[in-house]
Amino acid sequence: MTGFAAQRDRQDRRTTLHRGPIDIHPRSSDTLLWIEAHLESWRQITHFIGLARGKRFDAADEDQFLELKGVIVQELEMILASGVCSSPTKDDIHAMMNNVPSLRSLSQLSEGALRNLEHQWHLIYIGWHALLGRLKVKHRTFESLQSKSGFLRRWSSR
Repeated sequence: MTGFAAQRDRQDRRTTLHRGPIDIHPRSSDTLLWIEAHLESWRQITHFIGLARGKRFDAADEDQFLELKGVIVQELEMILASGVCSSPTKDDIHAMMNNVPSLRSLSQLSEGALRNLEHQWHLIYIGWHALLGRLKVKHRTFESLQSKSGFLRRWSSR
């Protein structure tokens, strides 16, 4: 198993998010975990940009990069299906993924184009963190209301 695949497998075991097929209405804590896992995947893009910039990659790195892109798109669809995400947009993320078809193509970009790509990555990364922050506030507010109200506790346990 490749290094990336092994790391992904460990992360998948650590964050088992549901009991079967994707829940139609995931709990807010599930969505928080999905976004946090997605951010971990998203962070890895900069590693591959660095490899391409230095032209220090091999076929295994190329495979890991393509696998990462697939994971990112799948995680994005899962998050979007939860209905809580309006930003960053699917179009922005797909545009960036389409602009980096392979490490080889990345390695052929000019320094200015690589900086632009890093800027795109950064805007999306900040957007994910902003969404995560908003969701954490909502989740904590809901938990606080639940703990203060027996009424909410009775209804949420059904």
